[in-house]
Amino acid sequence: MRFIVSKPVGGAGGLIVLIIVFGAIFAPLVAPFDPYEFNLDENGMPVRLEGPDRDYLLGTDAIGRDVLSRIIYGARVSLIVGLGAVALGVTLGTIIGLISGYFVGKIDQVLQRIVDTLMAIPAIVLALAVMTMLQPGIFNIILVIAIVIAPGSARVVRSTVLAIKQNVYIEAARSVGATDSRIVFRHILPNVFAPIIIIASIWVGNAIVIEAALSYLGLGTPPPTPSWGGMLALEGRRYLENAPWLAIAPGVAISIAVLAVNMLGDALRDVLDPRLRSR
Repeated sequence: MRFIVSKPVGGAGGLIVLIIVFGAIFAPLVAPFDPYEFNLDENGMPVRLEGPDRDYLLGTDAIGRDVLSRIIYGARVSLIVGLGAVALGVTLGTIIGLISGYFVGKIDQVLQRIVDTLMAIPAIVLALAVMTMLQPGIFNIILVIAIVIAPGSARVVRSTVLAIKQNVYIEAARSVGATDSRIVFRHILPNVFAPIIIIASIWVGNAIVIEAALSYLGLGTPPPTPSWGGMLALEGRRYLENAPWLAIAPGVAISIAVLAVNMLGDALRDVLDPRLRSR
């Protein structure tokens, strides 16, 4: 409650995120129609490209499927990819950062050269390069985005570890015979959680955008599985003039989701980052 009062913008973002998560989890109960169903009129013909009305709040697509239902189910793909990719990418980055920051020397030099090389490539270009070697699918999208996330996470964690190593209690732990693994997991890792949470909250929104971009380019979730990027690429782009709602609906959904996650992430950063908290 204190978080909502002190950070109302972040609280609003968190509320929107909760609504999206609720809709995705309970999609079968919330969605008015089956996202794969071809809706028919009284004459038994598909309700094709029907504009928004009382029966279909966001209209229908070219084969009579309800757009609102597909938007709701499409949130599942965005959340699974966003959360899954961030969890995997931040975990990999944390492991690399811990090893690189604690065991300085040749190991650090090799890992940092790899990190520097990957970070020199724009995120979407790196994702496209890796995705072209894989088959479209949710798991491969998660893997690709995790590869994009890991280098930046590793850099942040390494910097934090280098700073923590200068503390007196680390030297004290060494002096009493604590092993490297005990020092890392008992004394260093708990102090790295704050920047890890900040990184994760920021990257969820970016992961949703990358997934949408890959789906838009035909490298993401294959049809007929509903995904916001896929809806933009297939129906939205093809019928932009005749049925603009097919592009507007998923575009607005992506914008709202990314904005809400970023609002929440900025608030968490302000709360968890001691440099910002002290202002």
